[in-house]
Amino acid sequence: MKYAASRLDPVKPSASAWVSQAAKAAIAAGEDVIDLGLGEPDFDTPPHIIEAAHRAALNGETRYPPTNGTVVLRQAVVDKLARENALTYGLDEVIVSNGAKQVLFNAMMATLEPQDEVLLCAPYFGQYKDIVLILGGTPVELICPATDGFILKPDALRAAITPKTRWIMLNLPSNPAGAVYSDDDLRALGQVLDDHPDVLILSDEIYEHILFDGRSFLSFAAANAQLKDRTLTVNGVSKAYAMTGWRIGYGAGTAPLIAAMTKVQSQICSGACAIAQAAAAAALNGPQDEVRRFNAAFEARRNLVVDHVARIDGLTLDPPQGAFYALIGCAALIGATTPDGTTLANDADVTAYFLKAAGIAAVPGSAYGLEPFFRISTAASEAVLSTAMTRLASAVAALQLKETS
Repeated sequence: MKYAASRLDPVKPSASAWVSQAAKAAIAAGEDVIDLGLGEPDFDTPPHIIEAAHRAALNGETRYPPTNGTVVLRQAVVDKLARENALTYGLDEVIVSNGAKQVLFNAMMATLEPQDEVLLCAPYFGQYKDIVLILGGTPVELICPATDGFILKPDALRAAITPKTRWIMLNLPSNPAGAVYSDDDLRALGQVLDDHPDVLILSDEIYEHILFDGRSFLSFAAANAQLKDRTLTVNGVSKAYAMTGWRIGYGAGTAPLIAAMTKVQSQICSGACAIAQAAAAAALNGPQDEVRRFNAAFEARRNLVVDHVARIDGLTLDPPQGAFYALIGCAALIGATTPDGTTLANDADVTAYFLKAAGIAAVPGSAYGLEPFFRISTAASEAVLSTAMTRLASAVAALQLKETS
């Protein structure tokens, strides 16, 4: 008997979650494995946020919340977007969900017709593609190579848009490459989209507070005010506030879109946890000192990884400009032979070799639509990252590289 619907056939489990689970299983079996597969800050949630959740529980905020989010949290989102992003929204233009991923799912389920096309900038967050596939849409992958800084160029966007294009998904800064679009880059994309009034824009800004080298953040909708009613801005508290397990994300867009997304959410769940929403409101409304401290630590870790990779022959890394990942090029390792005689045919083989030979769990670039690369999370401590990079260097040095003519 077949239990899974055919629409799930092309969908793969989350690569980063699978790698992390495999690493945890190996650790539980007594193996010495460093898990750099999952993008999760190693910091604790700031105390004032935990205290807000405690107060909410004691005050009886334990019943069903409004489906689209509590008024307190939606107001906190409205205030945050006005204060930090120069974006004005009403309470009916905000939805709160169980993580940013549910916001993405709600949006696609509310808007996609069969075979509608969704443009993805490869390398992309893997779940973008899978959500589109589950809901009957057609993901269209636009290759954004390292030579272009892993960002989408206007000419490539213009060439990709067809009468079937429904959405373009942007990730600012990006997972997995840590690429950051300049203000001019965003406006140039906006100029292309001006000519296509039926295309919606999803701007995933979950990493907006994790920027390096003194960069500042500009929301897509702020860079392109004329497209604000066609833009869904997606964010959450998971990354910036070390709140991955609290599962709170939010979206802001035009009221009819948010209403449609709320209708979807009403059939999936009864809203996000009320106590977690109180915690998220405290995060957005409260002091931001810890956010800045986290960012400084992430930048130091980025620098450490960049320095180590520069000393490993066979690996390449364009310094990430934001987020907490390193998308490391491994083209020179394809075709290499391991000490046991195995040939590395692709980046999935490379990551399997690193897990076996170095005890390092990483995600192949193929999971993000771009080969040959592998992604590691740089959200671990400097001590852990130093150990991991030393192991990687030894594993690469043990390979017999393919001779090139």
